[in-house]
Amino acid sequence: MKKTEWRIRARRADFYGLAARFSISPYLARLMVNRGVNEEEFDEYLNGTLDHLPDPLLLKDMDRAAEILLRKRDGHRKIRVIGDYDIDGICATYILITGLREIGAEADYDIPDRIQDGYGLNVNLVRRAKEEGADTILTCDNGIAALEEIREAKRLGMTVVVTDHHEVGHGEDGGELLPEADAVVDPKRSDSTYPFRDICGAAVAWKLIGVLYEQEGISREKWMELLPFAAIATVGDVMPLRAENRKVVREGLKAVGRTKNVGLRKLTELCRLDPENLTAFHIGFVIGPCLNAGGRLESAKVGLSMLLEPDPQKAEQTAQHLKFLNDERKRMTNEGTEEAVRQAEELYPDQNVQVIYLKNCHESVAGIIAGRLREHCYRPSIVLTDSASEDCLKGSGRSIEAYHMFRGLEEVKDLLLKFGGHPAAAGLTIRRENLEELRRRLNENAVFTEDQLTEKLWIDIELPFSRLTEEFLAELTRLEPCGQGNEKVMFAQRKVRILDIRVMGKERNVVKARLMDQEGTEIDGIIFRTDGETFMKEMGDRREFSILYYPSVNEYMGRRTIQAVLQGWKF
Repeated sequence: MKKTEWRIRARRADFYGLAARFSISPYLARLMVNRGVNEEEFDEYLNGTLDHLPDPLLLKDMDRAAEILLRKRDGHRKIRVIGDYDIDGICATYILITGLREIGAEADYDIPDRIQDGYGLNVNLVRRAKEEGADTILTCDNGIAALEEIREAKRLGMTVVVTDHHEVGHGEDGGELLPEADAVVDPKRSDSTYPFRDICGAAVAWKLIGVLYEQEGISREKWMELLPFAAIATVGDVMPLRAENRKVVREGLKAVGRTKNVGLRKLTELCRLDPENLTAFHIGFVIGPCLNAGGRLESAKVGLSMLLEPDPQKAEQTAQHLKFLNDERKRMTNEGTEEAVRQAEELYPDQNVQVIYLKNCHESVAGIIAGRLREHCYRPSIVLTDSASEDCLKGSGRSIEAYHMFRGLEEVKDLLLKFGGHPAAAGLTIRRENLEELRRRLNENAVFTEDQLTEKLWIDIELPFSRLTEEFLAELTRLEPCGQGNEKVMFAQRKVRILDIRVMGKERNVVKARLMDQEGTEIDGIIFRTDGETFMKEMGDRREFSILYYPSVNEYMGRRTIQAVLQGWKF
């Protein structure tokens, strides 16, 4: 079903001139141009610091939000922070609670239960906050779509401050539907003058605390202690690593090594990571999934309690529990992915938008399975499963570049009880009886060309193995952090010989080979997360192929060797 196409990036520039001007190699200049960095942005990309971040007061209502919170602090009014159950919501809640308590505000928190409450603010959370003495609700990573819930809060006489980063909904007349809160801080507001829209919820929270600290005369260093959590959320919520996000993540990952947060240190140790050398990969595939696991299988309050826990022994116990939950989550994800792929291939092979119902799937892993399904078939993919209400289904969607998931759902919102999200991902709730109609209308509305449904694997340079020196790899680190919107380098080589090959790993999901290119240079090649036996069958008697790869350093027993990590191949 999935079609892929290899393409070489052909962006042109004076690579040698750029290299001389910025004291880098022509290769690095080309790689930067390939990532959309124009000549005016070169210096900031290479050397930009947090001093270059935009003024947070450019965010609409940021000044009003800060004024309200300081007034509530002075009046000894209780502030209830309401976050969300994913990594962005957890980190945003931690940032706000820590920052509010630092300025002397009376603040506590609540986080919705994924299954009982669903995404974001709901009426039960609002009423509970009121019953427990909260005067003010401060949302983070949610709230922009909570129109009815915020009306209820206002009816109860509460003050509401929204901080969010999700898309703003639109009415029948095309106008924005903003909640009737006392302040709404969201970079995606059309009247916001903030120059970069794609920051996460925790980054918005971090900026709000920065404004409060500055107004209260609290040191910048104290504010910077919260930076790692904005960085972790940026990567974990798959924000594009461009512009200010790249600076926040780059500096935030460095700051993890000196963090005073006991829980984060314990989780990093438990995952056997070097806190001094964390990359976006470690956050996206190790730390992030553990923090998310609590909200998926139990409660997001587990991960938040670890971050707020000052006692090392208790923090370590919670970290161990999160790792256990994540291991269970992996098992459930693998089982659900197998069934989703089976349905897509057998029942809906011609559907442009995959809408899959998994009866026995835990709803917390629906989004991950949707992402895996999208990778498998390269189609916008929605996975639905049973909700707490017998007549409803809940689910998550993950999209491809050519399809704006949030707008696609807006077109069928008459079928939806609740939905929210952004171009690449969304969550939704529907009545069970509307499943087939949802599938029909989404596919009817989604018109694609064959090219749009073909995954593009972009090659930076056709690079022989002899170029892979320690010096060159050290220079490549200047591209970090790599991830969404600032992809890891992808090199290509044709007619590579396989000199030796074997399948490794307990689950037989690693392939290691000795490779030789046309110049006669040999190197180790490795493939992760694949079915090793299937790869060997595909290879058969053939011993030559073309490859896509990125280089990495393998350290074993004090010996450093450069290897090629294969991302694609054609025999």
